Parts: sequence; C-alpha cells; structure tokens
Amino acid sequence: MTLTNGYEQSDREQKLDIVNLPSLEAEAKKIIPTGGFGYIAGGSEDDWTLRQNTAAFGHLQIVPKALSNIEQPSTATHVFGLDLKTPIMMAPTAAQGLAHSQGEKDTARGVAAVGGLMAQSTYSSTSIADTAAAGNGAPQFFQLYMSKDWTFNESLLDEAVKAGVKAILLTVDATVDGYREADIVNNFQFPIPMANLTKFSEGDGKGKGIGEIYASAAQKISEDDVRRIADYTHLPVIVKGIQSPEDALRAIGAGAAGIYVSNHGGRQLNGGPASIDVLPAIAKAVNHQVPIIFDSGVRRGSHVFKALAAGADLVAMGRPVIYGLALGGAQGVQSVFEELNHELEITMQLAGTKTIEDVKHAPLTHFNYAE
Repeated sequence: MTLTNGYEQSDREQKLDIVNLPSLEAEAKKIIPTGGFGYIAGGSEDDWTLRQNTAAFGHLQIVPKALSNIEQPSTATHVFGLDLKTPIMMAPTAAQGLAHSQGEKDTARGVAAVGGLMAQSTYSSTSIADTAAAGNGAPQFFQLYMSKDWTFNESLLDEAVKAGVKAILLTVDATVDGYREADIVNNFQFPIPMANLTKFSEGDGKGKGIGEIYASAAQKISEDDVRRIADYTHLPVIVKGIQSPEDALRAIGAGAAGIYVSNHGGRQLNGGPASIDVLPAIAKAVNHQVPIIFDSGVRRGSHVFKALAAGADLVAMGRPVIYGLALGGAQGVQSVFEELNHELEITMQLAGTKTIEDVKHAPLTHFNYAE
C-alpha cells in the first residue's frame, strides 16, 4: 500500500484470475478504504437505477443461430476512424487514484495492452498529458465536465488536443451531482488532488466532496456548447448522457459526431430507466447517422453482445475496471478486459456471429420472465 495524505492506495501489479466481473466488487472492497469504495461503488438515492442497469439486460434475449459454419469469432472493430481489437472501451471514470497509486496511468496501460480505447475524465487523478503518455500512442478520448469558466474549459481542451486525444466526450447529465447517500454517510471528501483542476479557482479537489466540485460545473448546457467545443478543438464531439431519442436527434442537429447512451452508471438521476432499455429506441432514431457508445451496468460478455445487437457501436464499462485496477494495477485492468472479451467471444460463437458487424445485425427477442 502507498499512503497519500493519510489515504491508503493499492500499489498491486499482478494479473488476476477472474471467474466473473461481478465477483471483483467484494474483493476490491477489502482493499479500497471505505470512503473511496463508497464513492466508486455507490449510485444515487437508494441505488434503484444502478441495480436496474444490470438487471435490465434480462429484458432482452439472444436468438442463437445454429448451422452457421463459423469458428474463432473476431472482436476487432472499426469506429470513429479507429481500428480497435475490442468493442469494449474504458468509460471516463473520475479519481482513479482512490483505487490505485498509479490511477489513470495504469488504466491507460492496461487498456492499451488489449488494443482498446481509453476515455479519461476531467476529474482524473493524473493529468491529461500523463494519462495520454501512459497509453503510449493507444487511442484516447477526453471527457469534459464543462465549467462555468470558459477559460478553464479552453485550458483543458488545449491540453487534450496537445496530448493527441481523438475526440471530446461532453457530459451533459451531470450539471449537479446526484444525491449520493454513500458519500453522505461516509462524509467523503477527496483525499487525493485532481490533477486537471490545479490551475484555476476550482482548486485541486482535495478536501472537497463531489457536490462542492460540481458547484463549479456549468448547470446550463445547450446545443451551442456542442458547436463551440467542436469549432474550438476541431475534434469530434460526442455527447454523453443521452437517454431519449429526442435528445439524441437534438445533439446530432447541434453537430455531435457521436451519441453516448448512459445514465452515468446510476449515479445521477435515480428513478430513470436502465440504459439498455432506452438504447433500441435511440438507435432507431439515430439510424446510423453517427456512432453510438453505450454504458451503464455492463458486467458480462452477453451484456456487451446485447448492447451491440441493440444498436451500440462501442460498449463502455467503468466500475469493474476500477476494481481490477485496485486488485492488480495495469495487469488487473488488462485481466478485466481479457475476461470480458473471452466471454464475448463465447457468446458470439454460440450466437453464430463471426464479426462485430455480424453482432450488430443479430436478432434479439423479448420474453417477459418472472423474477
């Protein structure tokens, strides 16, 4: 363990023997301090939407295709102009130093090792440049929590462009923080600075709760902000936090180069629908105008398959990767992606799909099973 400002950070670096991703949470809880674990694992209010995100994958079933004459399916894909070895990407997840002393740097290394796509957060524990450098040339996106201070936004975007990120993820579902009861119970304040916040009035985040940090975020975000960021950076802008067809079309009309379907892992609006339940209607409305990224609740290879078949082009995950980071550093992150890829390959074979493009055209059905 590494002790930083009195907070114990894991410094493990090892491959993990994973049976399934849900089992990682209990193991990570043993080594991540209570406050940090509550921040990572918790949702908002009574966690109803958080729980439904995973449970709702049961609302869709995969139709197996027999006599399909395939073997050794490939998880490689091409999206946003990038050649990736997996359709599973790292969701932008804040403050990864709560899980491991190397934080986002080790996550970037692990994602790069599997040929995946990394997204780093405004509220990262390590700087944009350091996270990008750790990826050693592997593709990365930068997620912007837009500030009320446009000069601050410009500074972050300048650093992201300089670091070579391939796109900007504009988060629009977090203009205030959700009512996160675990943080209240634990009286949680960030013990580790957020590297990207050090230069402006926001401070570095250390000693603050997430609500105090969000107080500096823009509460008013409009279509004009999508255009402004695209014009400023000359990068694709993907709007993150879309949960309805109407908002998806509004974002595309504002120039969004991608739609990111997410309810923030159940951390923002509790009582909203599970992400997988809204994905098909959004995908139908988007109608392949732009790529779609999906997250919230992904824990199984079959979940990845269902999300792709329901309209996603990339599937992101956050918490399981952070648990892998705590348990094994960069190698632990790599192990998480390898396990989910392995499960996805099995599902693809059994469903009679050779490629990710085949998966996107695979039929899903819906039988209403009793709980």
